[in-house]
Amino acid sequence: MFKKVLIANRGEIAVRIIKACQELGVKTVAVYSEVDKNTPHVNLADEAVDLGDPAPIESYLNIPKIIESAQTIGADAIHPGYGFLAENPDFAQACEDRGIKFIGPTPRVISLMGDKIAAKKTMMKAGVPVIPGYHGVKQDNVSLIKEGKKIGFPLLVKAAAGGGGKGMRIVQSEEYLGESIESAKREAKSAFGDNTVFLEKYLDRPRHIEFQILADGYGNVIHLFERECSIQRRHQKIIEETPSPVMTPELRKKMGDAAVAVAEAAGYTNAGTVEFMVDGDLNFYFMEMNTRLQVEHPITEATTGIDLAKWQLRIASGGELTLKQKELYQRGHALECRVYAEDPSNGFLPSIGTLEKVEVPTGPNIRNDTGIETGMEVTPYYDPMLAKLVVSSEDRGETIRKTIWALSHYVVLGVTTNIPFLKRVLEHDEFMRGNITTHFIENHFKDWTIAKGGWLPVDAVIALAVYDSMHSRGDEIVRYKEADPHSPWKHVGRWRMGAGV
Repeated sequence: MFKKVLIANRGEIAVRIIKACQELGVKTVAVYSEVDKNTPHVNLADEAVDLGDPAPIESYLNIPKIIESAQTIGADAIHPGYGFLAENPDFAQACEDRGIKFIGPTPRVISLMGDKIAAKKTMMKAGVPVIPGYHGVKQDNVSLIKEGKKIGFPLLVKAAAGGGGKGMRIVQSEEYLGESIESAKREAKSAFGDNTVFLEKYLDRPRHIEFQILADGYGNVIHLFERECSIQRRHQKIIEETPSPVMTPELRKKMGDAAVAVAEAAGYTNAGTVEFMVDGDLNFYFMEMNTRLQVEHPITEATTGIDLAKWQLRIASGGELTLKQKELYQRGHALECRVYAEDPSNGFLPSIGTLEKVEVPTGPNIRNDTGIETGMEVTPYYDPMLAKLVVSSEDRGETIRKTIWALSHYVVLGVTTNIPFLKRVLEHDEFMRGNITTHFIENHFKDWTIAKGGWLPVDAVIALAVYDSMHSRGDEIVRYKEADPHSPWKHVGRWRMGAGV
């Protein structure tokens, strides 16, 4: 096992990896930009290195600086978490060149699976179902339009080097194909430095279902069942669950076998996720492979009892996978909600500010993966995800009810969050029935506003009123500063409990 691991990330995933390392007796090194100096992941680690400028390209995306930091402080391995450099083959190669173990697959595999066209061609050779489409080298508009007409409409234009919905366009008819190709290419070039696109048939009633895999360096590959990831906004997941409400034992066997075949065809090692699209008739197709630990990995841990982060460390340090497919099973149901500093009623725009109060729900089988705390600044430099709420119980209905309760007791004051929105999604009748697709939010919550979704809890108002009353001195009330934008009294006139009007 490693002696010291540097975590090249921040926030909740850095906290998650630090805890996994420390439980295995491994020393940890955090890296941080100047705006993250006093955040939980820095305080939790055994050592920390200042990366300086908060701009990602100068800090968390700065390969030479991170490699130098690892060497200077004596780290023998680097865990990339997810996002930032996690799927960057150049970073993995730089680690290898400097004699530092990259906790993940090889640079070759990251490069292969990061190229969506090359990955699909590899999977087709391995006999894994792939969505019908065009994955050729001709990138001029005339050729792409010609191929698009062969596929038929609706179809998707997708960036070959893409992810997170960037460089993706849904095209309903030939009339819009040319401008959609141009638009997707521009966005792909800006986001990934590569304007290569491919075309795919757009599926009817699509679901996004992925399979977690683990593979060691000795040829052992297993899957740890599926995760339903269809609840998305702007092509990014916000609620995940396992098992999938649409899954049957037969479909699970077929998709699990296909996920293992994907890993074997790629020569994969460590933890990874094979993502599939499933249509309304339960036909499934390979979409892509994420060569890292997924944001939603905790729900797999909740239903299998297997610590994926620790297995990443064991495999990377040369350990053999002792888990056997026939011995694995799922118990109960688990849901994950991603808590974002964003405003769902305003196009999910990010929200920044000081976290005046953070209070997470607690109880049996309620897990909070978080990298935030009261007093922390939410800045515009990084992804607005604050935390993940993970809830498990015996069955899907009970898990949904328990998650709704947990969200009702989740307090984040100081920035706008999506907590009321998450609660409303879970309360929706169609979600309760399991009738979900990747279009669920745009179909059912297109015009959602906070007025429809959630209110300041009555008990919170009462508590603040009592607090205000207890802090009076004679006829004079110690009031909240009128400049405080989060005070409910700012919006209710001059009435105060225990005082005249």
